Amino acid sequence: MTASKHLIALLKSHIARDDDQFLSIAMQVAAHEARKGHGQVAQQLRELVDQARSGKVEHSRRPVPIAQPKGDLAALVAVSFSDTRLKSMALPDELEQRLKRVIVEQRQQHKILERGLEPRRKLLLVGPPGSGKTMTASALAGELHLPLFTVIFDTLITRFMGETASKLRIIFEAMLKTRGVYFFDEFDAIGSRRSERNDVGEIRRVLNSFLQFLEKDDSGSLILAATNHVELLDPALFRRFDDVIQYELPDEDVTLKILQTRLLGFDTDKVSWSRAVELTSGLSQAEISRAADEAVKRAILTDRTNITNEDLSASIRERRSAVHK
Repeated sequence: MTASKHLIALLKSHIARDDDQFLSIAMQVAAHEARKGHGQVAQQLRELVDQARSGKVEHSRRPVPIAQPKGDLAALVAVSFSDTRLKSMALPDELEQRLKRVIVEQRQQHKILERGLEPRRKLLLVGPPGSGKTMTASALAGELHLPLFTVIFDTLITRFMGETASKLRIIFEAMLKTRGVYFFDEFDAIGSRRSERNDVGEIRRVLNSFLQFLEKDDSGSLILAATNHVELLDPALFRRFDDVIQYELPDEDVTLKILQTRLLGFDTDKVSWSRAVELTSGLSQAEISRAADEAVKRAILTDRTNITNEDLSASIRERRSAVHK
């Protein structure tokens, strides 16, 4: 759309008092300016749209309040605001630095856009269950003060793949209207290898639609896809993402950090950390956190302020038993 057509569309929406359409077109103008290399103009337009949606005149570091999704979109995404921050996660140094780079590029994207480049905003998160992928989506949304939109796959995936492709279009259109973090969890549901599905013709059409939407998207929203089964993903997906971030089960340093953080505020002087770390071998970050929380409950319910080796050992054994059932 040319600048003159943008102006005409803006005036029409203003006359019709269609605020949603007006702001949607304004975001299209911002995307158009970004493609032309006018990074500062694009950033200023996006900030003004955020301010308009929030009903505030001055820029705020608080999340931009938005209305709940309406119409077909309401059944496709769950929206929330996140208080999670990167510092609340126990991460290996390399992984933490990669996520910090995403945050810095987003916060200073005008510098990158001015040079005709794009900040990282399309991320593929791969790794075992409980390793921090979902928490990463919350942390990025929290750090950038953006709403978190979690895609509901139960309603996205239907028996009729043509409907699924149409629903994908609704989500990608929403990315343009409302800047946020859009999280596709269990992404292998639509991203699996096209040659390995019985309904290969239908799933190919859905996957091709996703690839086209992803490649053409210039909304400014962050798009995160997460999977526990990277081996199932179609190879064509990887080059469409700006970054592929690998998550692993925690090493000893990360495990110790999780335990000490979760037990903060309790007397742990007599805890054998080396023994506790050894016992958690093979457990995910989420399971280790749950084990620590269970140890805290044991202390609270027996009116103690100290954590014992038995508290931790018993809780870890319980979690391990639950995982391997």
